[in-house]
Amino acid sequence: MKLKKILPLALAAVLAASGFGPEKALADAVPGDVVVTLGADLTPAQRTSILNEMSVDPQTTKIIDVTNNEEHQYLDKYLSPSQIGTRAISSSKITLGQPGSGLTASTNNITYVTKDMYINALATAGVKDANVYVTAPFPVSGTAALTGLIKAYETSTGKVIPEANKQVANEEVVTTAQLGSQPGIGKDKATQLVTAIKDNIAKNAPKSRADIEKIVRDSAQQVNVNLSDADVQKLVDLFDKMRSLNINWNQVGSQMQQLKDQIGRMANSSQAKGFMAQVLSAIGNFFNAIFNALTSLFK
Repeated sequence: MKLKKILPLALAAVLAASGFGPEKALADAVPGDVVVTLGADLTPAQRTSILNEMSVDPQTTKIIDVTNNEEHQYLDKYLSPSQIGTRAISSSKITLGQPGSGLTASTNNITYVTKDMYINALATAGVKDANVYVTAPFPVSGTAALTGLIKAYETSTGKVIPEANKQVANEEVVTTAQLGSQPGIGKDKATQLVTAIKDNIAKNAPKSRADIEKIVRDSAQQVNVNLSDADVQKLVDLFDKMRSLNINWNQVGSQMQQLKDQIGRMANSSQAKGFMAQVLSAIGNFFNAIFNALTSLFK
């Protein structure tokens, strides 16, 4: 056998035996596996406190640091340096779930980004079937925590998420949070809107920027959100960028199932309220008619 054929086979054999190949990493990833990320600028006491809060043993749990430079790498395009800050503080814990379990999240001391925003952005990046927890020793915005969560997922599964997907997921978090800070919209509505847009993209497979704009406007109507033209264009820019990436929208939808269920419950609640209003109106009209008839009779 020629040397150029032997070398690749030998290299593959060495990697397989040593456990460094991606197949080995994926095979070792099982439900229940935990990876923790800690802000690199936490004090020793804060690190210990957060590990206790997460109920993890540092001797048996994989722990990786996330630096402020990494935060700037993914957020400088969307936030000012003062908003990002100079210290990496927010920390996270990711626990792999059973296949098909979807994404769930919870937070502590995170003031700007909600747990549902994390679920949405992680699904966009390609993270699946995991429970995530984001925390800090004192109130912080939480915009930088997505960097740690994605890093933890890559470490636990051996799956490398493309840089473009990481960038657009961070942009999504910032865009949703900024939209949610506007009067008359709020965080919940902003998240519902982004969820509805993704769901409609999965259903309609847009082929152009104009298709994306129609989906954005239709989705805003669906969840009863009034958008300015500037907001519409910002969302169109974001989702048109996603359209150019190799995103599995059906997978994204399955990971956000609990968020889609919330929209369904909201729609059903609105329909129920509308039905009850019609019933009460009909009852009121009925008794008004009786009252008017009696009044006319006595006259």
